[in-house]
Parts: sequence; structure tokens; C-alpha cells
Amino acid sequence: MSKFRNVRKHKFILTVIGATTLFFATFIVGIYLISFLLGPPELANEQNTILYSNSGEIIGEESGLENRQWVDLNDMSNDLIQATLAIEDRNFYEHHGFDFKRIFAAILKDIQTLSLKEGASTLSQQYARNLYLTHEKTWLRKIKEAFYTVRLEMFYSKDEILEGYLNTIYYGHGAYGIEYASNLFFNQTSSQISLAQAAMLAGIPKGPTYYSPLNDKKRAEQRQQQILKAMRAQNRISEEAYHNAIQEKLVYQKPKKEDKKAIGPYFQDYAIKEAANLLDVDVEAIRSGGYEIHTTLNKDSQVQLEQQISDKISDASEVQAGGLAMNPKTGGIIAMVGGRNYGESTFNRTVQAKRMPGSSFKPFVYYTALENGYTPNTMLMSKPTSFELANGEVYQPSNFNGYYANKKISLAQALALSDNIYAVKTNMYVGPKNVVETVKEMGFTSKLQAVPSLALGTAAVSMQEMVTGYSILANGGHDIQPHAVTEINDHTGKAVYKNTQEQGKQILDSKSTFILTHLMTGMFDHELDGYMQVTGSSIADELDRLYAGKSGTTNSDSWMMGYSPSITAGIWIGYDDNRKMEVVEEASYAKEIWAGFMNNAHKDLPQETFAIPSDVVGVPIDPTTGKRATPYCESSRVMYFEKGTEPDEHCMVHFHQNEEKQQPKTEQEDKSMMEKIFDLFN
Repeated sequence: MSKFRNVRKHKFILTVIGATTLFFATFIVGIYLISFLLGPPELANEQNTILYSNSGEIIGEESGLENRQWVDLNDMSNDLIQATLAIEDRNFYEHHGFDFKRIFAAILKDIQTLSLKEGASTLSQQYARNLYLTHEKTWLRKIKEAFYTVRLEMFYSKDEILEGYLNTIYYGHGAYGIEYASNLFFNQTSSQISLAQAAMLAGIPKGPTYYSPLNDKKRAEQRQQQILKAMRAQNRISEEAYHNAIQEKLVYQKPKKEDKKAIGPYFQDYAIKEAANLLDVDVEAIRSGGYEIHTTLNKDSQVQLEQQISDKISDASEVQAGGLAMNPKTGGIIAMVGGRNYGESTFNRTVQAKRMPGSSFKPFVYYTALENGYTPNTMLMSKPTSFELANGEVYQPSNFNGYYANKKISLAQALALSDNIYAVKTNMYVGPKNVVETVKEMGFTSKLQAVPSLALGTAAVSMQEMVTGYSILANGGHDIQPHAVTEINDHTGKAVYKNTQEQGKQILDSKSTFILTHLMTGMFDHELDGYMQVTGSSIADELDRLYAGKSGTTNSDSWMMGYSPSITAGIWIGYDDNRKMEVVEEASYAKEIWAGFMNNAHKDLPQETFAIPSDVVGVPIDPTTGKRATPYCESSRVMYFEKGTEPDEHCMVHFHQNEEKQQPKTEQEDKSMMEKIFDLFN
């Protein structure tokens, strides 16, 4: 019985093997037959990637074949050809488009890891992919790649394929093809480069960002040496040539500064990188892949942001600037300026830099406080205060210019005046760890220490984190993901990505969020209590609608953050080397740029108000006492409270003061205190 089972088992295995072999044989024959019928493919294919604004206007175009100079294979350095073959495809002239030994090894690795990360591409496959396909890692793309590879090998000679590959492969820094790359890196033609230079260039296409000597010299040299060793091991060069090349010191051309005059160059870079992450491909594959990238950028807002920064900051000033505007409902970035001159510096200060936000961080502390028992009229003393910490150290913050109210002030006043003592007391009360948890929930990923000074914005964060956090306050507490890309189509027009994000889940309490938003509008009052100037009074007259905002100032940073229901914007001013801003005007740039941008960005938008959640009530409050205002109060402001937490008691201070002004003093009232005491005992 056992013997019979073994026979059946062997027959089954042989049947499976036979069927599998037949399937693959049929598949391969089918590929070759269809490839023959399709005929020879084009050997050149313009694949410029185009970026569009949110209204469908073209805002930029990434070069495909623009930076290429085609040269014959016979006019290229033989060292370059041999270096490329040694590292990319040592059996190029022996195979018919596929290196099956490497392919099967890669397939086994992919199956083991359940991924498509292992590569075994020949030069023919790479050329086919670069010309006709996207770089997405899918089985369908691999099958298409196989068809194009067969067609290339079927209708073109090996030299024609190699020539096409070397003339179209990307070498980084905008250089496509060996001729352009040779000039870019060494100021020489591809026929003049040395063996050492050839090995360096041959190593770049595997990862232009990582292996360019202009980006990472050490890593590039390690790869160059790997290639030289491979060439020696494959007998492509002599021992003497190998040693001479190893010893040669390479001198590189200084890369030319990019003159990117398109709309929003920093935004375009950001969108390209985002697209690369979304499709899980290299950035350079996006730049030269012939994609159509539809973005969130509002062209008019972008122009306005750039113009405001240019107009407000003196050309003679060396101070830097960063600006970011976002749709708070969606997280779509509508404008981005990462620095004052993209040609001089492509470093994007809105997403790559981390700076101390100063008092502009306080709203996150106060949201946490509102969630832990505070109301807009919670009163705390504003005077010089020392805090003894758990480790025995004493922390003594101070207010700007040494100004203190020297009396109890409300949360509303503390926000408008940016009182540091109130902020630190609040942070200590709610617990710094709770504040850290609040901002993490809002998308902050920067390292934040749970210390008393956190309330004063002493932790370094990015502009993108701040604008995202403020946008969540603006939209009533819904989670959002900042993004620049809404749709990506490949070079055939097929959509390979669509942003289908709907409004995020509610992560903050809508009532506390609205109450805080209303408190933040107090920054733009002209004065408080008739004599205390608020932090936004200098730009209050420039604003043509209601905004919520908060400024922040440190020795080396100036921030202005704020929002309407439609747009959130943040502006940062400072020096890249963190030196102190000595010029008084520099500290005011952020507010002025923000005000000018917001006014222009809202010019064609309808007037909007922040939606009041249910169970929130508005009550006129006397700012001095924090109690309900009466007609006798010198000033009052409507404050919003969660229903049930609003004050019941009316302010009687001004009522009595008014009575005193209107009624003459009696003889008894006119007596001194000592006389009154004497009367009591007689």
C-alpha cells in the first residue's frame, strides 16, 4: 500500500513539474511571438514630468531628455563602458536580455521576504524600464518590462542597446547620459575621462542621490573602489591600471546653482519627494518618469507669499525667511517658501529646519489647560516668580521687556499679552507630559522634553508641524495629514495615485478648540484694559477680517502663526546660524509678512466665522474681574464657555465706583479711618 502511495506521489510531482514547465515554455514563446508582432520599439522617449497647481495650471516641468547629449558608443571611453558592464551587467554580451541565474535567485529572495525589493535587472531591462515604464514595484510592471526587453533584444544589436542605455541613464544633478555627466562632474567629454573617473561615474546610476560624489564623497569613493575591484577580478583592466586608478585623486567641477524660476520651487521639490514616497520609487525616477503630478498649490497664494517676503525684507538683510500656508480642512499645502533665494540655497526651512517657536507654542499648552479645568477667566497672578523643580533647581522665567501686570490676570489676558509667568504656571499645573501628549496627538514628531520651559516654546520644531497643529485648531479638532500631491498619472495617462482622504477623525474636543480659537483672536485687539498693549496690535489695523493667531519671539527666531476657517499660515524669520537678531525691524518682519499674505490670500474669499459648537455659550465678561460685565464696566469682551462653566456672578466693582462718582460723600464717609475706629469705641 505504501509503495502504491509513493508511486502516485511521484506521478503527481512529475505532472506538476511538467505542467509548470509547459506553462513557462508557452509563456516565453508567447512573449517572443507578441514582441515580434509588435515590432521594434522607439529608442528615445521624451518623459518630462509636469506639475500642476490645484486649478490645473502648469507650475513646473522636470527635464526628461533636455539635459542629454547623445554620443556614439565608439566615441565613449572604453574604460567607462567596461566599468558600467562590470558593475551593472557582466554577462551583457552573452545573454538575450535576461540573466536567468540572477533572476531566479532574486525571485527566491522576493518570495522569502514577500516583497519585490530584490533586483536582477540586465542593462536591457533597465533601458526598457527607463524608456517605457514607471518604476513601481509590481508584477504587472515586471511583465511589461519583459515584453519591452525582448523587443529591444530582438530588433537591436547589443551595441545599439548599450549606446542607448549610456545616453539616457540618469547620473544625478539634472544630468542624463554619460556625455552630460562627464562634463558636469569633470568638465571633460566622455571620450577623455580616465579609468578612475569612469569608475566613479559608473557607480552613480544605482542611486544618484546616494552615490554622487557631490552629495556624499565617502560613499561614492567606496563604490568606485568596489567597481575597480570588480573590473580587475573580471580581467577588464590590468593590475597596474587598477593600482593607478586607486591612487588617482579626483577633482570635481563645482556644481552650477540651479536657476529655477518656476512657481514655488521649494514646493515643487517637496511635491516631487512626496510623489516618490507615495509610489515607493527614487526621486530621480519621478523627475524623469514622464508623470503628471497634480498638486494642492494655489498659484495666486504662492505668488503673494513670495511677494510679501520680497517686499517686506530689505535686500541688504542677510536674515532668512520661511513661510507655509495650508488648507486646514484638508491639510493641502497651498503655498510654501523655504528660503529667500532658491538659487542660492535649496534648503527648505519650512520642513527641514527645526527652530524654537517661542510663545507661538503656548496655544497647545492652553488647549491642554482647557481640557483640565481651565476657563477663559481662570485667574493667576502675573509677577516675577521662581519655580522650584523636582531636582531642587530653581527656574525663574521672565516676561518680555520685564513687564508684569503685578495682579491676577485671566487666561484671555495671558494669551493676548503673551504672559510667560501665566504660561509656565499653567504648564506646571496641567503637567508638561500632558502637553507633550497633546502635540503628539496633533502630529508633532520632534523630540519634546516635558519640562516647565516647554510652555515658552524652547523645544525645536518644524514650521510644518506648527502649521499642521494650528490647522487642527482651525478646523475644530479634526486630524489632517499635510500633503502637496492630489493625483499622479504615469506617462500613459493612467492614474497611479489619487488622494482619497476625507476629513480626519476628531482628535481634539470641539468645544475646547473653539474656545481657544476665540481667545486667540484677542491677540489683535488694540489694547487690553485700556492700557496694556497686546502682541498683535501693531498689525491689527491692517487686517480686514477676524483671525486667530499667536506670535513667538526668541533671541534668534521670530514667528507669526494664525488662521481663518479657510487658511492657516505661518511665517518664520531668523538666521541659519542661529545668531541673535540685532536689528529691531527684523523681529517685526514675521507679523508684517503674515498680515499682508493673509489679507491678499482672502481677498476673493467670502467672510467666514468660526462655527460655534453646541453646549458653548457666549457671555460678556469684565476683563479686570473675570465676572459677568454690567453696563457700568469700562470695557467688556464676549467670552465663550462650555455650558455650565460660565460665571454666574456679575461685576460689582464698576457699579460701586460709578455710584461713588455720582454721589457726594457723607460726613461719615469723609472721616479718616482712625476717626471711624475712635467713633466705634465712644
